[in-house]
Amino acid sequence: MKLLTLIQDKGGRVYQDNVAKFGIPDEYVEKAFSEESMLKATQERGSTFYLALEGSVMLGFAQVNPENEDTVELDRIVVFPEYSRKGIGTSLLREALSDQKRKGVKTVIVNAGKDESHARRFYEKNGFKEIRQVTIDAPWGSKLALVTYELQL
Repeated sequence: MKLLTLIQDKGGRVYQDNVAKFGIPDEYVEKAFSEESMLKATQERGSTFYLALEGSVMLGFAQVNPENEDTVELDRIVVFPEYSRKGIGTSLLREALSDQKRKGVKTVIVNAGKDESHARRFYEKNGFKEIRQVTIDAPWGSKLALVTYELQL
């Protein structure tokens, strides 16, 4: 899977921005971003994946997880580095929001790392409002400072 390959490249931007910055152990990354884990998210959690494709080439994807009948969590938007800064993330977000609204969802929440200024600006630019800042115990054993955003559809 392309994402797992990119996220394991310790010299690459995807690894530095998404793994090294948060101190995530390699074994956790391999499990969390495996194809099996993605399939399990769809089958067991009811996650929806939105794909950005150019022909048969995947440019990126977004993952939305249901929280309850009115609320979903935008779990991640990933645009592969060679396609970044071309509006693909915005297109993925718009498609996910439009689809979720059609399904009757009223609220979308998303978490961003407190120090992830690029991600935070992206969500704010797209109408998300900050609702809280928290520090959580991450599954890999360290503390993680998050900002939670909300968007009413």
